[in-house]
Amino acid sequence: MRDLFITLNILATFPVILMRPYVGITMWCWLSYMNPHRLTWGFAYSLPFALAVALLTIVGTVLSREPKRLPMNAISVLVIMITIWVSITTVFAIVPDQAYLKWDRTIKILAMTFMTMVLVTNRERLQALIWIIVLSLGYYGVKGGLFAIVTAGNYRVWGPPLSFIADNNQLAFSLLVVLPLMRYLQVTTEHIWVRRALGASMLLTGLAVFASYSRGALLAATVMALMLLLRAKRKFVITIGLVFVLAIGAAFAPQQWLDRMGTIETYEDDGSASGRFDAWKFGYEVAKANPIFGGGFLVQFDHVLFMEYVPEAFKPRAFHSVYFEVLGEHGFIGFTLFGILGLVAAYNCRWIRARTKYRTELRWAHELSTMIFLSLVGYAVGGAFLNMAFYDLLYHLLTIIMVAKIIVQKNLTETIKAKTQAPIPPNGGPAPLPAYQARNDFLASNR
Repeated sequence: MRDLFITLNILATFPVILMRPYVGITMWCWLSYMNPHRLTWGFAYSLPFALAVALLTIVGTVLSREPKRLPMNAISVLVIMITIWVSITTVFAIVPDQAYLKWDRTIKILAMTFMTMVLVTNRERLQALIWIIVLSLGYYGVKGGLFAIVTAGNYRVWGPPLSFIADNNQLAFSLLVVLPLMRYLQVTTEHIWVRRALGASMLLTGLAVFASYSRGALLAATVMALMLLLRAKRKFVITIGLVFVLAIGAAFAPQQWLDRMGTIETYEDDGSASGRFDAWKFGYEVAKANPIFGGGFLVQFDHVLFMEYVPEAFKPRAFHSVYFEVLGEHGFIGFTLFGILGLVAAYNCRWIRARTKYRTELRWAHELSTMIFLSLVGYAVGGAFLNMAFYDLLYHLLTIIMVAKIIVQKNLTETIKAKTQAPIPPNGGPAPLPAYQARNDFLASNR
């Protein structure tokens, strides 16, 4: 029955996607993040719903009469360059058969990223995109938080099987990154019950993150809390609140959770941590031996090469780090492009914050840029321990901040234009300002 229900609901959206291709973007996000078909046990479990939605979205976009243009800016150009570069490195991959499988999955994600950049053209669509991401991942946050309460945190929280977030670490990482988006929706919505529901969801999602027993998520959460504290106005009150929450959490945390987190201090004796160090060393050695193209996707599947570069390793392992993943698979050029992309996204957040700080009509953009920056910090820290360099969520965060900047730029340009083209009062008065003076005065008043 569940298989039939989910299948019929997805099929019902197909005609709508052809008429309104933007709906295909929201459906893709729902299928990618929530993986509803993975919650079934029958025929729907392995059906290629995402592929069908992607193809229909592309067809609907081609047939649509609305303007279709990929915004050309630093973020979109860098994503294009990364797309081209990972395709080139796949040609020279050390393990070509395995590399092609990951390339195929990555290209689908990047292709839908470009479709999202094309179709998300206004704030309404941007808001819908954020909502669908929050609801899709928030489902597992709320579910995991309730599970943690019922089981008193004695069992780990896991994601849907055979998905990007199946592992407890991957799920915790995704929930942590999406938490700031929940906060953005909470502070910008006008409905009190929606704000309360989002507040409860944030608490349960935070509980689910800790109940995942992910040490990387704990470190990322700590850094995010410190960043939030530095930007907060009431630092003392928030500090007292954080200390109180930590004290309560430590008092009620199960012993196995405390033991697991305690291994952060004794990582030398932890097999999982030492395995990560072996994988990181392998990534660096592969890049050093192949500085231009790297080893290609999934180079760690060459077990002979792994043991040659890291003879002290017990066995070959995945990179367990977005940085060493990109470095080992795509060389120093790919690593540089990936790093610049993150810096550009952080700069865009700062750019938006600086120009919307005192503008009431753009308060949403100010809040969004703050929260996206916090999500990027969580991604940067948590990603140091996971293979998540080509996960949809990163590229959706980049798209969101890119579109937000375009909307803010348009608003500021229209404001300046209105000042320079204002009609002269009939009874005399100041003439419209020259364009350059209006722009300078406007920017000065919004610093």
